[in-house]
Amino acid sequence: MTTAGRRPHSGRTYAFSLRRLSLCFGLIALVLLAAGTALKAGARAADDHPVAAVALGLLALAAAVLVRRRRVRVARTAAPGPSAPGDVLTPDAIVPAAPVEEPLEVEEPLAEVGFEAMSAEEFEQAVADLCRRDGCRTAEVVGGAGDLGADVLAVTPDGQRLVIQCKRYDAAHKVGSQDLQRFGGTCFAVHDAHIAAVVTTSEFTEPALEYAAQCGILCLDGQALTTWASTGSAPWTE
Repeated sequence: MTTAGRRPHSGRTYAFSLRRLSLCFGLIALVLLAAGTALKAGARAADDHPVAAVALGLLALAAAVLVRRRRVRVARTAAPGPSAPGDVLTPDAIVPAAPVEEPLEVEEPLAEVGFEAMSAEEFEQAVADLCRRDGCRTAEVVGGAGDLGADVLAVTPDGQRLVIQCKRYDAAHKVGSQDLQRFGGTCFAVHDAHIAAVVTTSEFTEPALEYAAQCGILCLDGQALTTWASTGSAPWTE
């Protein structure tokens, strides 16, 4: 057990040596004697050759200045600074480039499709697509043999049954009153339409429009169709 505050004994002893002390003082005396002799010789040489002494002093001063400049240059080189063009960048210094966003693909507006250039089947499908675009719950093409005047059957967002007949005619072929009468005889009685509409790429004759107004059938000519496909609202909401 050790006592607090007392350093432990290392077990090593140091004996006093007179011989070592004498040698130490002797070396000091020799160094002092050599220094004094050198100083005396230098003073005597300066008295005999003053120009040489000045030259030696200047050389010593120049050497000291050169040594100091070299130390400063080495210190500046070691200090970190801005990277030169030829420096090698470390992985930490490399900043990843921002990812380039690819342009989004925009679907072609239906107003620019060109309904007149479509076949009868393509035109019916385009009208069904317009119905789905404007929120119809369902919209399917049912035109064909035995369709009884219905080309597209749809259900509007508020649950009404929409029956559409599609007439892809050229500009010289107008939709006449007979076309409207045939459709008017089946759209309500056979297909139970809440809303009935005839859509064409052409125009309607005046008798056809009069009959449609009496029966409550919507008529969309080529201009109204283009407006519906581009910026117009759904025709069954008007």
